[in-house]
Amino acid sequence: MATHPNLILAFLFFFLFHFLLISLTHAAGGKWLLLQQNIGISAMHMQLLHNDRVVLFDRTDFGKSNLSLPEGQCRNDPNDTALKVDCTAHSAEYDVLTNSFRPLMVQTDVWCSSGSVAQDGSLIQTGGFNDGERRVRIFQSCTGCDWKEYDNGLAARRWYATNHILPDGRQIIIGGRRQFNYEFYPKSESSSNVHSLPFLVQTNDPKVENNLYPFVFLNVDGNLFIFANNRAILFDYVKNVVVKTYPQIPGGEPRSYPSTGSAVLLPLKNLQAQFVEAEVLVCGGAPKGSYAMAVNATFVEALKTCGRIKITDPNPQWVVETMPQARVMGDMTLLPDGTVLIINGAAVGTAGWEFGRNPVLNPVIYQPDKAVGSRFQQQNPTTIPRMYHSAAVLLRDGRVLVGGSNPHIYYEFTNVLFPTELRLESFNPDYLDAMYVNLRPKIVAPQSQAKINYGQKLAVGFSVAGMVAPNLVSVTMLVPSFTTHSFSMNQRLLVLAAESVTNVAKSTYQVQVTTPGSGNLAPSGYYLLYVVHQQIPNKTGDNFLLMSRRFA
Repeated sequence: MATHPNLILAFLFFFLFHFLLISLTHAAGGKWLLLQQNIGISAMHMQLLHNDRVVLFDRTDFGKSNLSLPEGQCRNDPNDTALKVDCTAHSAEYDVLTNSFRPLMVQTDVWCSSGSVAQDGSLIQTGGFNDGERRVRIFQSCTGCDWKEYDNGLAARRWYATNHILPDGRQIIIGGRRQFNYEFYPKSESSSNVHSLPFLVQTNDPKVENNLYPFVFLNVDGNLFIFANNRAILFDYVKNVVVKTYPQIPGGEPRSYPSTGSAVLLPLKNLQAQFVEAEVLVCGGAPKGSYAMAVNATFVEALKTCGRIKITDPNPQWVVETMPQARVMGDMTLLPDGTVLIINGAAVGTAGWEFGRNPVLNPVIYQPDKAVGSRFQQQNPTTIPRMYHSAAVLLRDGRVLVGGSNPHIYYEFTNVLFPTELRLESFNPDYLDAMYVNLRPKIVAPQSQAKINYGQKLAVGFSVAGMVAPNLVSVTMLVPSFTTHSFSMNQRLLVLAAESVTNVAKSTYQVQVTTPGSGNLAPSGYYLLYVVHQQIPNKTGDNFLLMSRRFA
């Protein structure tokens, strides 16, 4: 029997419509994969480097870890509060490609410290506890390298501080416990001292603080957006003046440690415009008084709200949104498709030793470009609670590495609610599903580790197995973050608009973009480069590029 032509057209239209619908909205859910059953230490701090390896560490005063140092090495530290001689590691390097790890030697206590990656790719790690509080440690991204430590590299004690890379390549180190000031690294004659920041005094809750690990983002005008407790300022660190004071977040509840929400600078777009807009999203946390109540064994439900604010507006106002679940101690990770992953944490309690309850096992994807009320998309759950001292970082291939969780003073594996967690797993967002294999780009040019300049016309070559929709191609650049205590320092995503997309060979295309025009938009350093096609980013291929000031 012959088929009517209109039925064939209807079927093709139906198929095409649903194909595009699936490709543009994804299937929602994500997948979890256990990578390592036991890496020997708890991943309290994590940083991806441009050699595709992740440096992770916890603290030296946990006592013995489950990872031995090599060749009979031991850490001899007469100042250590737990173990003066320790032949186990408290830092490790995870090789993403081989799914293997090796122990590293960190000498002084890195507990609750901070860090940033310098332009040369080295991790500059600062502060900590006890004998580590003024240390600077450098980890170079080279085969077989280990930590190098420098005593008195900081002018002040830095414990629970925040670091951020500046347009000139230095990093600024802000706050910390009982430190209402900031300083710069590396030091020079003009930047050797600490500089007062009264905002940190104003946001300090007596006996609780609630202003530690402040959320810091470089604004597009070169000033710093600093959020602590329940409010924020725009700060000119050169002149040491507050440029703007933002309204208090609605409800007035604290969002900084130990109330411990999280925050992210949303993707920066329209980078060639005269005025580039910037927005910040702050999510979760714990109501005021939660910490004191947890000390007395009363655990309060965490916050369910997010506040979003356009920090570049002349009269900025917060817009409040509601997450599917209450969450404290969650991590917020920018994904290459421009969405935000909210992962880890608890629904009840606060940060601190054994002060969290009801682990939130389901991550959430936040889609910034959708309408208010339809931005959150709940994902499939993990089976591993990730409570206090957890971390998550984006990997080069689009997966999210998840580790850590130790709410105890030492390593505790039995007779506790949430045992010390030594497992390492990955969350694979649904854009990695096999169903998108024909949409997924593969970058073929430029080569990884290539140097790019500001304001440069850049031709990015990529291949796609299936049909390409030229108007649904973009390029994103992403700074890997230093993540600890629910905040991803230096995390930044820039969307480079496709100026043209051309077919240069069979299944091979070239997208023309212009790189960011200044260090205010994109501080110098290594960036992950992604081609995103119909919201599906490339999965394979080396895609680290070095954004740098113009070379001679």
